[in-house]
Amino acid sequence: MTITEHSVNGVVYLAAGGFHTAGGAVHGFSTRLGGVSQGIYSSLNLGANRGDDPECVRENYRRFCAAIGTKPENVVFSSQVHGCGVRVVTTADRGKGLEREVDYEADALVTDVPGLALTVFSADCLPILLYDPVRRAAGAAHAGWRGTSLGVVTQTVERMCACYGCRAEDILAAIGPGISKCCFETHEDVPNAMTEALGASALQFIEMLPTGKFRVDLKGLNAKRLEDAGLLKEHIAVSPDCTACRPEQYWSHRVTCGKRGSQAAMIALV
Repeated sequence: MTITEHSVNGVVYLAAGGFHTAGGAVHGFSTRLGGVSQGIYSSLNLGANRGDDPECVRENYRRFCAAIGTKPENVVFSSQVHGCGVRVVTTADRGKGLEREVDYEADALVTDVPGLALTVFSADCLPILLYDPVRRAAGAAHAGWRGTSLGVVTQTVERMCACYGCRAEDILAAIGPGISKCCFETHEDVPNAMTEALGASALQFIEMLPTGKFRVDLKGLNAKRLEDAGLLKEHIAVSPDCTACRPEQYWSHRVTCGKRGSQAAMIALV
């Protein structure tokens, strides 16, 4: 399963081919291309709390939602705290984030309600979308290094199985654009958290540098967590795009020192 780039009316986004082949859901990983925002938010900023003009953000949502096949009034945001909490989303949550206040904290969302567009945000952290075409359920997770060490994707898979009767081997997963090993240079706290959580199996995703710092492969670690949770390897797609390497296409929190917009990843059952 692969992730490829698409362009609809100037909106550039990424999508997993396996999701399209399975049918029954729409989804996309946004880039920063195709919106109306200006300055540091140029142009498709989907972060509603970054300081951008709210009307520009709303127009950006209209454009992105139209491109992938959903509607802005159906979006449900996550209030992300770099943890592993999973919110079960119902019709009562429709519009939370863009139209209404988000009254919960969660780094992952799951639902079996058609139409609700689960939305997570990123600008180096990993956006991860999950889809079970058999039980008709979807999930969206935000995995920074803390969420990766805490197993947010594992928690998301487990919640889909517990709430909707999903089988892990039926679930498709797409890990979207995020900071890659080439640019994720850290102190020892990050590799220590990974080895504490995953043991020696985490070492293959960690490289020690001559400077005493480390490079960590968050995409590889999350793919491993998904496999450990029971997903089939061929059902896991990983975007090779590094947000720090491609500032013309993505916002990177590290590159911009936090002065930025946000990408979003979205999935909705149809």
